[in-house]
Amino acid sequence: MTQLQFTLDMEDLKEMVMSSNMEAVVRSSIVLILNEYMEKERDAYMQADHYERSGERQDYRNGYYERAYTLNIGKVELRVPRTRSGEFSPTIFEKYARMDQAFMISMLEMVIHGVSTRKVTHIVEQLCGERVSKSFVSSLTEKLDPIVNAWADRPLNTVYYPYVFADAMYTKVREHHKVVSKAIYIMTAIREDGRREILGLHVDHSESFESWFTCFEKLKSRGLQSPKLIISDAHQGLQKAIQRAFIGTSWQRCNVHFKRNILDRAPKKEAHEFRRMVKRIFEAVTIEDTRQFKQECMEKFADQPKYDKALQLLDEGFDDTIQYMTEPEHIRIHIRSTNSLERLNQEVRRRERVIRVFPNTQSAFRLVGAVLMHYQETIYDKRQSLTK
Repeated sequence: MTQLQFTLDMEDLKEMVMSSNMEAVVRSSIVLILNEYMEKERDAYMQADHYERSGERQDYRNGYYERAYTLNIGKVELRVPRTRSGEFSPTIFEKYARMDQAFMISMLEMVIHGVSTRKVTHIVEQLCGERVSKSFVSSLTEKLDPIVNAWADRPLNTVYYPYVFADAMYTKVREHHKVVSKAIYIMTAIREDGRREILGLHVDHSESFESWFTCFEKLKSRGLQSPKLIISDAHQGLQKAIQRAFIGTSWQRCNVHFKRNILDRAPKKEAHEFRRMVKRIFEAVTIEDTRQFKQECMEKFADQPKYDKALQLLDEGFDDTIQYMTEPEHIRIHIRSTNSLERLNQEVRRRERVIRVFPNTQSAFRLVGAVLMHYQETIYDKRQSLTK
């Protein structure tokens, strides 16, 4: 590496010390050092002094230009030397470009972790003495687009996913000068080796058969093979989409949602025995006991009209809700409900609530995708396999 020797104009520095406060002295000193360093770098690059005729000359000096630069002490104005060819570039910008990049990543991390753009601008101002606009922070987050898009489109044909979870949540998006609700579809899975993985997401106008079918077709185009079970709530469009997209795949109705729906249809008072018997059905260890407990419950309350709606729902949805009982015992607790996916949705909601209203659909996709990627890396990837 070339060693550069240079001296500073001590008279200028002395004047600054005598007439300025220490903050101004520090900033001015740094400007003097950086300007002198860049000047000497250009001299070394030129391989010729001013007006010197030399066969080793690389280029010709071409004055200076002013450049504002933000450091950890705030913004400074530098006098950057340039050459006629334009090929010379001071090395200090390479160093501080890396610092800038780290700073930008930090701002992105704040946004992903649920810090509003307004708060991010305030934090930057406190750290650097330099205010950035909310629009700048918003435009900065667009740098996430290729990263999130690549993650959302990654191949799924390298491993088998026997159990897939599907659910949708709603968020507010500004569209054509109006605030509308958009459905965010999130799909996760348990791999054949027992590890959890977030498969992807999709944003659409509403939760419907067409939208769910589009989601599943997208997963298939990325290489997803037909799973054994798809676990979800009882949305009719979702059920139809599963039947259409995955031949031979069974639908597991969320155990928790199903029990809640049954108990909601039961009387609010004097139903302790009914509630106990319903819970016992889904706590059974064998599928034979599950069926027996269900039959006992049906027979015990069959002659009480106030339980008719609850018993009808129990009878109609029972088989779809015990699909998990045909799977190995160690995995049943993990696939009988969508609780794991709902916990993930809550984490997304916690970050999304800070935004309140997304400026457009792409921004919703970007932030939710970034949150899901972060959750995968920090939570799912660090957990042990469910088979262990």
